[in-house]
Amino acid sequence: MSIYLHFRAVAESEIRDDYTWLAAFMSEAWENDIEEHAAGIAHSINKGWDAVNDLYAAADALCTDADEPWKLPIYGGRPVPHRTDADPSNPPLMFLEPPGVSQAARFLTAVSFDELWNVAGARFSGLGWTRQEHLDHHRDLQEFYGQAASAGHAVVKAVWA
Repeated sequence: MSIYLHFRAVAESEIRDDYTWLAAFMSEAWENDIEEHAAGIAHSINKGWDAVNDLYAAADALCTDADEPWKLPIYGGRPVPHRTDADPSNPPLMFLEPPGVSQAARFLTAVSFDELWNVAGARFSGLGWTRQEHLDHHRDLQEFYGQAASAGHAVVKAVWA
């Protein structure tokens, strides 16, 4: 079974802070993921996003920033609540506002992947995650967040199973 964390950059003025609307927006974005990924406005990670977050958590050991911007690329943003009587199969959604997107982009640009890997890489190798997989995710996230920040966009995140 595949499970994805899907990221979609969007102008904050173009979205509604409403779970039903955002779920429909993200569902349509997911259907157009290949085109949107090529356009630089979408990204997704299959299964391994928690390991990518764990790699970024190694930034704590490097004492890079007291604000902990390493939390922003994967789990950053606020949960978008939905009605308690909503369909339980609805995807969890998160919303990261433009200032958070910019902070995530700065972190991804400033942090040294090699230093992160030196701190945390051994534990991932034992779990079957390779350095190259993490490096590819890191580079993709650098590009995605960099473009989103340059455009002043927010990022909506959804988990699809």
